Amino acid sequence: MAKTNRLIQRLKALRKRDSGIPRERQRSLRRLCDLLGVRFLDLRLLNQALMHRSYVHDVALDRGESNERMEFLGDAVLGLLVNEHLYARFEQRQEGRLTKIKSLVVSEPILMKRAEEISLGDYILLSENERLSGGAMRASILSDAFEAVIGAIYLDSGLLAARGFVERHLLLGIDELLEIDEYKNYKSMVQEHAQKKMGSRPRYRVVSAKGPEHERTFFVELRLGGRALGRGEGKNKKEAEQLAARNALAKLGLLAENNGRRRSRSRRSRRGRRPRQRKKGGAK
Repeated sequence: MAKTNRLIQRLKALRKRDSGIPRERQRSLRRLCDLLGVRFLDLRLLNQALMHRSYVHDVALDRGESNERMEFLGDAVLGLLVNEHLYARFEQRQEGRLTKIKSLVVSEPILMKRAEEISLGDYILLSENERLSGGAMRASILSDAFEAVIGAIYLDSGLLAARGFVERHLLLGIDELLEIDEYKNYKSMVQEHAQKKMGSRPRYRVVSAKGPEHERTFFVELRLGGRALGRGEGKNKKEAEQLAARNALAKLGLLAENNGRRRSRSRRSRRGRRPRQRKKGGAK
């Protein structure tokens, strides 16, 4: 009986805390909880995880009310859980390889993709200007919010709940993820090749940048051993550098897919050649 009363009192206290959030926002957050597969005892934590600094500034709240501190915590929790998973999953991999896999798994493009899968952008609180400029679809905002949500889950329900969320929404398809071409770290591949074969370091240079401040396109050139090997363009410098590195690897013939095509074409050409047959009877 006493235990039941304590539970009732706690639920009342939690409802009182949630009363600081508008009722419509509470309903929206509970719909998000269904998508996340988690239940929050304190919805204020989830609400703060989705509060971008532009919104906080717009409504004159303290900067500490934004999701930045929670994103900082979520980043640390995510790093621990991913390291834990990789350590158990890939028993034969050395530290260097595990570090590269982790860098991919927690990279901005991957976290953004996972955030999009649960429609996280629809629930992030942004200033009007930020939303109109496409902030709800911006990679940095989505990936930061994803990490902040992990921080909120950890604060609300502990490490076990955070682990369950990360496993469901990030780690389940890790084997397939490692095979997807667009997520391979081409910069690391170029770096390894340069050190082993050429004894030099690749240099990346921004050739130009076009477009408005919030939607710029960067053009980057990769130079190795004094010559330009590849160019790339992207919405940020990192993306442009990755594409420049990929193009450099293709030029050097170091991409597996290119080698495979070359071998395949060679085999087809050999198989496809048929000896010429002489016409019977000669020319008429």
